[in-house]
Amino acid sequence: MKNQVQFLRESKNLTQTELAEKAGISLRTVQRIESGNIPKGFTLKSLAKALETTTENIFIKEEIIDVSRAKLINLSALAGIIIPFGGIIFPMILTYKTTEPRNRELGKNIVAVQIILAIVMSVIMIISPFIQKLFSLKIPVFMIPLLLFLCLKVAIVMINGISLNKKNDLHIKLKINFL
Repeated sequence: MKNQVQFLRESKNLTQTELAEKAGISLRTVQRIESGNIPKGFTLKSLAKALETTTENIFIKEEIIDVSRAKLINLSALAGIIIPFGGIIFPMILTYKTTEPRNRELGKNIVAVQIILAIVMSVIMIISPFIQKLFSLKIPVFMIPLLLFLCLKVAIVMINGISLNKKNDLHIKLKINFL
């Protein structure tokens, strides 16, 4: 919770001394409250009355969203570089062991994107020998999409990681979550 006393006092063009006199409390009490102490009981009611507001308006609830678990889920998607389908399995396990709703929602979005990537990559890997045979290519065609896939996976994890740090939300996610 954030204390609004100083903001309300300044909006009424009152000094700390004037507020203290108007509320019937000491100057030192006003200073303590403005520095972060939480007023209770009589002091809270007196301040609200002096500032012509309700006791609820003295405080603003700050919603602190801890997305550290979502960051871990996002990072675990890199396991798919080493372990086949690890980019789905590890994030899914971490997501479903998460109890906090926001992190669970972010985790489901991360897993959904990884599932789409795995499906697309699997289809490309299945058709690549046919493309190689169709065009009589000597180079292994499957290597090109495989390398692009690995780069894309790392890029998605990095972009989402940066977005989680800055905005507490994912940058790359599906519009419709099927999980």
